[in-house]
Amino acid sequence: MLDSPAMKKSAAMALAGVVWLAAGMDAWALEFMADQITRIDGHSRKALIYYRDDRWRLEHFDAGPVNVTIVRKDKDVMWLLLSRMRHFKTVPYDPEQAPKVREQLDGEVTREAIGTETLDGHPTTLYEVTVRKGDRKDVYYQWLATDIKFPLKLARKDGSWVVEYRHVRLKPLSDFLFQLPVNFQPLEEFDQGESEERAPAEKKGEPM
Repeated sequence: MLDSPAMKKSAAMALAGVVWLAAGMDAWALEFMADQITRIDGHSRKALIYYRDDRWRLEHFDAGPVNVTIVRKDKDVMWLLLSRMRHFKTVPYDPEQAPKVREQLDGEVTREAIGTETLDGHPTTLYEVTVRKGDRKDVYYQWLATDIKFPLKLARKDGSWVVEYRHVRLKPLSDFLFQLPVNFQPLEEFDQGESEERAPAEKKGEPM
């Protein structure tokens, strides 16, 4: 079938094209870890984020029962880990919680470069970006790092919401970061067990 040199050369070129295309697709996949600082109406929160295109992990710095949040967009769920209790709670995936870590924002209609600035050691271009969702229009400032093509900072123009990424490291991440720990139990089963233990006492009229 591929006896002639010309046909062999054509087949080799086609195979090389497929390999190049696959490599190019992989090159667009975004994986990184960074410190994430979010400020909403003057209140700040900090987390360590591990991100891969359809999943991400947040290790929270602020005090609270939930130490880690694992988001699995591919499974349409979010896992809230309560490390001290070794339990987790499953909640539906909320698209509004997705990090805005791509250059183009969802619903973007206009973009204008308005300046330059250095953030966290990276040269950035400052853009004013207009986004439309239905009848609502929002305006953001975006600081896009020109060396790593990453939005280091995003803020509403009115200042009510700001998210910033520091110490960004673009690198492959382990699958284990986005999986449930094997020794964690569903919080729903824990709650159900407590309810079953209370039921006999309630039937006997004993005080709780």
